[in-house]
Amino acid sequence: MISKYKIIVEGKNPDYFIKELIRHNIFIYDLKKEYKKLTIVISEDGLNKLKEFKTSYKYYIIDSYGLAKVKYFFNKYLFFLICFILGIALNVLLSNIIFDVEVIHSNSYIRDIVYNNLKEKGIYKYHFKVSYAEKEKIVEEILKKETNDIEWLEIEEIGTKYIVKVEQRKKNNDVETCPPRNIVAKKDARLLEIQASAGEVVKKKDDYVKKGDIVISGLIHNKEEIVSKKCAIGKIYGEVWYQINLEIPTEYVEEKVTGREKVGLEVMFLDKNFTLFDNFKTYKKKTSRLLGSNLLPISLNFAKYLETEISKYSYNLSNVEETALKLAESKLKDKLGKDTIILSKKVLKKNQKKSKIIIEVFIKVKEDITDTLEITDIKE
Repeated sequence: MISKYKIIVEGKNPDYFIKELIRHNIFIYDLKKEYKKLTIVISEDGLNKLKEFKTSYKYYIIDSYGLAKVKYFFNKYLFFLICFILGIALNVLLSNIIFDVEVIHSNSYIRDIVYNNLKEKGIYKYHFKVSYAEKEKIVEEILKKETNDIEWLEIEEIGTKYIVKVEQRKKNNDVETCPPRNIVAKKDARLLEIQASAGEVVKKKDDYVKKGDIVISGLIHNKEEIVSKKCAIGKIYGEVWYQINLEIPTEYVEEKVTGREKVGLEVMFLDKNFTLFDNFKTYKKKTSRLLGSNLLPISLNFAKYLETEISKYSYNLSNVEETALKLAESKLKDKLGKDTIILSKKVLKKNQKKSKIIIEVFIKVKEDITDTLEITDIKE
């Protein structure tokens, strides 16, 4: 890239000045003649030669091109560029530092356990954030270590703050005190298992019960007379039936986050984004504005990119059943809990309407159907 300068020369005889330039081997890239004035474009080497020979002509630079133009802008905006780069670097640095960690739980003992474990794993105030994969690994390690006290743990990142949600593990007391009550069925079901530690079992395994039927009674009988009322204690498990209705598109695209992350800068100009660094092939992103103007349609944004995997599926009546069973099971476990035991599942009906397949799935599960009913209207 050659440095060039546009120069205006003023004097009585412009032609003579041109001859002088030629005599000094100064190459002229462009020439415009006016009355007692020349506008010429010469190289930086030519400008240096022009400065060396004596002349009565007055000349001054009005513009520059190529490398000279770059140097001009660099020198003019050097301070701004340094501040701009330092601002971006500082913003990126600060956005990757944890400024607050909050554990949400009412029990101070549980909060202290979590805070101590997080600090051991490198999650505390004014320390660098950890990656998504590292965060999930930390959660798993804490749950394994504190299995007696913590049931569930989640670390949510909100800006420069970690919100930690925790659920305490409930412990069974050896002695349970409660008012007189019956253990009843919470749902219509076929009884699979009855665990009674107090009370009188009035149903058998494989009996069908309706919602509200007594399975473990708190009424203690002597022959036909009620001799006492107790707090029935126990668990009952039953085979419960569910019908799940699904609509599956014949063409389906699924996008999953892999856990890999990148950060970068984006320039938005006239509603178009220009990424300044290499990125994932497919991704989701979160952006925050660093610099911008209300007058000009341009802004500089900080972006976090989450890598995704794209999977495409095509379904018809002959290949949809396996997917439908998995979706129905997942849907039911989201409702009942991940530990739900599936006993059996099958597709009842399926038919196609335009671009959708309508499916009915029947699922049997083993479920805790324990409920209680206090005894208030019966006297001994």
